[in-house]
Amino acid sequence: MSFVLLFQFNHYQSSVWLTTANVVVGRIDAWERSLLNYMTLGQVNQQLTRRNLYLEQNNEALTRQLMQLTHDSTRTELLQAQRLQGVDLLPAEVVTNSVLRKNNWMTVSAGALDGVQPEMGVVCGTGIVGIVLITSDHYSIVTPLLNGNSSISCRLRGSSYIGFLRWDGRSPLYCILDDIPRHARFKIGDIVETSGHGSTFPAGLFVGRVSAIENSDDGLSYRLRVHLGMDFSRMQHVSIVRQTFQQELRDLGAKADSLNNEEQ
Repeated sequence: MSFVLLFQFNHYQSSVWLTTANVVVGRIDAWERSLLNYMTLGQVNQQLTRRNLYLEQNNEALTRQLMQLTHDSTRTELLQAQRLQGVDLLPAEVVTNSVLRKNNWMTVSAGALDGVQPEMGVVCGTGIVGIVLITSDHYSIVTPLLNGNSSISCRLRGSSYIGFLRWDGRSPLYCILDDIPRHARFKIGDIVETSGHGSTFPAGLFVGRVSAIENSDDGLSYRLRVHLGMDFSRMQHVSIVRQTFQQELRDLGAKADSLNNEEQ
């Protein structure tokens, strides 16, 4: 009662009380807004990841349209453009991940019930991540680039020089692009992208940039050190690539393999 009478009937004490109360309420509101913003960071990051992938695909599609308008497109270019149009992205969260082993693995929160199948590609907003190995109903195990068994067909952007991207078990920020021919022309800083060979990844998805040039062990080709576009140690959200004609391409490849086995 004394405090009520003090602050209600004395102008100075009342003004001090109101000022202090406003400051306290303002700080509480600021803490509440900060907490709510922090709790929604995951959703915002997922939206940005999908947006980056969407922009990357649009950029590749526009580049190919420009090439088609300026010269006669080959059958390969037209096929790649069609495959890019059929890309469907399934978002997923990274459940477990490792970067310090020789053969690292990743688990993502999407499985067979979501339409995920082995050999589907996995990407993030800044590059490719790996390939689905096995699935359960709700989860999938991914073979990431940071695995000694990973080998993905890639090329230098703007050229037809194709090599195989693999990890040498050293830094999780770099991979090696092998089998680049000696007559190829390139420089440090050039972009490395997916080649489009096979049914896992569409052509033109960003992988990284050339950071160093070395000779292969036999000296017959170049070995390029590639600075990856993604940081695996901080990865939280990915997308699984589901191409419209992926199963058709796999079935066709299986038929070709069976014919080769019969001839042998």
